[in-house]
Amino acid sequence: MPLSHVVGPTDTPLYAGTIGDAIHRAAKLWPDAESLVSRHQGLRLNFSELLERSQSLGLGLLALGLRPGDRVGIWSPNCAEWTITQFGTALAGLVLVNINPDYRPRELEYALNKVGCSALILANKSEHADYAGMAKALKESGKAPNLRTLIQIGEIEQTGFHQFDQIVQTGRTQDPDQLKQIQATLNADDAINIQFTSGTTGAPKGATLTHKNILNNALFTGEAQNFGPEDKVCIPVPLYHCFGMVMGSLACCLHGATAIYASEKFDPGAVLKTLEQEKCTAVYGVPTMFIAMLNHPNFSAFDLSSLRTGVMAGSPCPIEVMKSVIADMNMGEVTIGYGMTETSPISFQTAKDDPLDKRVSTVGRVHPHVEVKIIDEQGKTVERGVKGELCTRGYSVMKGYWEDEEKTNEAIDNDNWMHTGDLALIDDEGYCDIVGRVKDMLIRGGENIFPREIEDFLFTHPKIVEAQVFGVPDVKYGEAVCAWIRQTPGADLTAVDVKEFCKGEIAHFKIPDHIRFVDEFPLTVTGKIKKNVMRDMMQKELGSNP
Repeated sequence: MPLSHVVGPTDTPLYAGTIGDAIHRAAKLWPDAESLVSRHQGLRLNFSELLERSQSLGLGLLALGLRPGDRVGIWSPNCAEWTITQFGTALAGLVLVNINPDYRPRELEYALNKVGCSALILANKSEHADYAGMAKALKESGKAPNLRTLIQIGEIEQTGFHQFDQIVQTGRTQDPDQLKQIQATLNADDAINIQFTSGTTGAPKGATLTHKNILNNALFTGEAQNFGPEDKVCIPVPLYHCFGMVMGSLACCLHGATAIYASEKFDPGAVLKTLEQEKCTAVYGVPTMFIAMLNHPNFSAFDLSSLRTGVMAGSPCPIEVMKSVIADMNMGEVTIGYGMTETSPISFQTAKDDPLDKRVSTVGRVHPHVEVKIIDEQGKTVERGVKGELCTRGYSVMKGYWEDEEKTNEAIDNDNWMHTGDLALIDDEGYCDIVGRVKDMLIRGGENIFPREIEDFLFTHPKIVEAQVFGVPDVKYGEAVCAWIRQTPGADLTAVDVKEFCKGEIAHFKIPDHIRFVDEFPLTVTGKIKKNVMRDMMQKELGSNP
C-alpha cells in the first residue's frame, strides 16, 4: 500500500524577494490600480499610494530612532493603517509583531516583553476596548521596560503618544535613500513577522516568520484562486492573523488584486453589503463567518453575482455549509484551506476544478514546495487512508518560536518536520481530510471517537445551525461525549430529540451523552471555537449536575 507521504509540485519557482521587493513590484506593474479599500474609514489607495505611505511610515519610524531588527507591535482591529504598517515596517527592516486586538493588559504585557517590542502602534478606542488607556498605563507602570514609543492611529486624546499620520508626514521629509540602503541588506530568510499562537495549552508562543515563509504562501494561495488584477477580495478575517495579512494583503499585493475591509471587526451585514457594492469576486472567512452570512435575515436581498471564489479555513468546515456557500453565495470556485500559523499558514488547499465531493469533504492536496506525511504514535508513516498526526516541512515552516529553543524543538524535529498536533488522513489521490486535533480525540470505553464526524452528522438536522462536540471526564467510560448545539431561530429541539435523530445513523457510542443548547460558542478573535473553554465549563456543570 502507498504511504501517506506527499510532496507538492515545484513547477512554479519560489519567490526569492522580500516584502519590500513585492510592494515595489506591485507599484511598478499596477501603479493606478486600487490596492486597498477600507470602507469603514472611507479610504481608497492605489498601489503607488500604498507604496508611498508605507515608505513614509518606514522612514518616520527610523526618524524615531528605531533600527532594522527592532520589534514593532501593532494592536488594532482591521484598518488601512494596519496594512501600511505591515509594508512600512518591512521596508525599514523592522520586525512586525501582531498583537491580538482582544488582548487585555496582562496579555499585552506578556506579548511585548516576550519579544522585546521597542514600539507599539495601536488603535485609540473601540466599543470593546480602550487601547490607548491600557497601553499608556502599561508603559507608565514600567512593566514593559523595552517599550519606548507609543504611536496612536487616529486622533490623540492624551499625552505620551506620537500620531500615526504625523509619523508618515515626518517620513516624507527624510532621505529616501535610507530605505534603499536597508533593503540592500535584507534577505528573504530574515525574520520579519512574529505571530502569537493561541496559547490554549499554555502561554502563547511567538511564531517567527520570514519574508520567504509568508510571501510564498501568499503567492500559492492566490494562485489556487486564480487571482489577477481584476479581482476584489473582501477580507473580514483579522489582519493580525495569517489569514488576513498573508492570504489576504500579501496575496493581493503579489497578484495585483484589491484588498477590501468591510469593517473593523467581522459584521455579517457589513460584509454582505460590501460584497454587493464593491462587486467583490472573492471573500474570506472561517466557517462561523459564512454561517453568520448565510443566516443573515436579509441574506436573499443581497446581489452576490460578482463572487466566484475565496477561502474558507481556520477550522473544519461542515460539509453542508460548504454546499450552501457554493449554491447560495455564487462561490463556485471557493477553496478550502488548511494550515497553521507556524506553517505560514497553508499546507493544503482545494483547487477550483477539483470534483465537488473532494471540495466539500477534504482540504485538498498539498501546496507547491511543501512536503507532508501522516505518522502513527511511534512516528512511522502510515498507509493511505489511515488516521495519524500530520507533519509538514519545506519553505513554509517557521524559523522557530522567538527565543524559545525548548518549545521550538518540541514542535520541529531534527529532520525539520513540523508536528502539527492535527489528526488527518490522506487518500489514494492525495486529498487530505482533517479529522480533529490529537488532543481533541476522545476515548469512550476504549472506542476512539473523532468529534468532527459527529459534528458533520448533527449538522444534517434541519433545525441545527451548528454543533460542537468534545469529551468530558466520565467515571464509567473514562470520557463521555458532549455536544453543544445552536438551533435555528424558533426551534424547540430537546436532548431526547437529538439522541433519537442519532439512533441507527451513527454508532451508539458516538451518540452524545450530554447535550446543551446554546446561543453562541466561545470564540477566539479569528472565529475559532474554544473547545477547551467549553470543556472546562461542562466539567464544572457536570460536577454537580451529571
